[in-house]
Amino acid sequence: MMNRREFVRTAGVAAAAAALPELSGCHTPTREARRPNIVFIMADDLGWGELGCYGQEKIRTPNIDRMAAEGMRFTDAYAGSPVCAPSRCVLLTGYHTGHAYIRDNDEYNITGGDIWHDLSLEGQRPILAGTVTAGTVLQQGGYRTAAIGKWGLGGPNTTGAPNAQGFDHFFGYLCQRIAHSYYPPYLWRDQQKIPLENEWVFPHQPLPPGADPQDPASYAPYEGKEYSHDLLVAEALQFIRDNQARPFFLYLPFTIPHVALQVPEDSVEEYEGELPDTPYVGDQGYLPNRTPHAAYAGMITRMDRDVGRIAALIKELGLDDDTIVFFTSDNGPSWVGGVDPDFFRSRGPLRGRKAQIWEGGIRVPMVARWPGRVAAGTTSSLPVGFWDMMPTFAELAGAGAPEGIDGVSIVATLLGRSGQDVHEYLYWEFENSVVVRMGEWKGVLPAGKDALELYNLGTDVGETTDVAAANPEIVAAIEGIMTSAHTDSELFPLREG
Repeated sequence: MMNRREFVRTAGVAAAAAALPELSGCHTPTREARRPNIVFIMADDLGWGELGCYGQEKIRTPNIDRMAAEGMRFTDAYAGSPVCAPSRCVLLTGYHTGHAYIRDNDEYNITGGDIWHDLSLEGQRPILAGTVTAGTVLQQGGYRTAAIGKWGLGGPNTTGAPNAQGFDHFFGYLCQRIAHSYYPPYLWRDQQKIPLENEWVFPHQPLPPGADPQDPASYAPYEGKEYSHDLLVAEALQFIRDNQARPFFLYLPFTIPHVALQVPEDSVEEYEGELPDTPYVGDQGYLPNRTPHAAYAGMITRMDRDVGRIAALIKELGLDDDTIVFFTSDNGPSWVGGVDPDFFRSRGPLRGRKAQIWEGGIRVPMVARWPGRVAAGTTSSLPVGFWDMMPTFAELAGAGAPEGIDGVSIVATLLGRSGQDVHEYLYWEFENSVVVRMGEWKGVLPAGKDALELYNLGTDVGETTDVAAANPEIVAAIEGIMTSAHTDSELFPLREG
């Protein structure tokens, strides 16, 4: 079994190259080539079907839909994991969950305290010193780097803190648990705790006995003055202004639409009366909400509005042609806390949701826009995993990605070039379930079962019919991958017990 030092691959990072990758035929020769700014916006628990450009009919997302119309929409993009922390680790390190250090949401054995009430017990298991992240690669390649939003890969003063992992600037939540409230008492700016005008309200409590669920006043104790998402957006806009003269990498892991359902009233008003609603009283955990459908839709539309504000600023500063913007989600939609994925058809035709290894838990929306480089109105069915993003960022920046990672660059696809490297397979493991996608075939070995299930995603994207018995050779090939694609660590043996 590997020890931690062996497990973290700290391959060296090559110096930045001077030139961009070869551009497609849509390149404008008269424009001076420069390394592009990279903006990667990631929603939290946004389902594959929750954007208009992916078929959503109840929630309005005009700005992200415009991004898709002016760029490329991926139909087969996948998160690193069906839950938050490992998905982020995969994204930033280029390793899938058979090799990544973080493979589950892990409070790393905090004992002797109440992690949900005690704010001093902050942060999840940190990634290790010496880890090469996308931030490391771009920072050493001459980029100004920032992470603004929810981190989840190490608390304050740990090896996993963003400033220790390749990011010049950080603002937001270090801890995923504290991010369960949109009205936290503080956020972090680099190593400094920034107090907010919010009282700490434990984000997992129901309406008290006797409270009227129809009375807006019953929900007032759960509100605050400073809405964290708005602060994240303001910080992101300022970072772009401050760094417009040099190449920058802006990683924006927003918290919307992760529960609790909390959003300022102006966003609720966009949908109140338009969507049928029954109060959610908090009986499933998280905070109660009088109009959960309107609040959820309003949260997503508010985020979409701010994606539009970011795009508008980039254009205003004259950076539009020199900036590639991605938008995606860290995993599939939630199902608790008043979230109603069936009402919104949040997963589209897919099976499953967050914390499950079915397509609805791991397949995510992803769009990319880069005027003059990524052809407008294009769609790609290339199977893409989060582990492909780090080498993609590196190639875009003319920098070197670490050797031996699991990801491959998708720049060829983005720029409409031939020669795209295609994975033999995509791999996930989560809580003793193992998944392989090989072409259109998807093999699933659920936790606690010995028999592999097999689905043909080309004809059965909803994973309704197990065809393992009729395809023994495919089953055998996938079983071999499930063994070879996994590396044991002291944290994550392939199968416990």
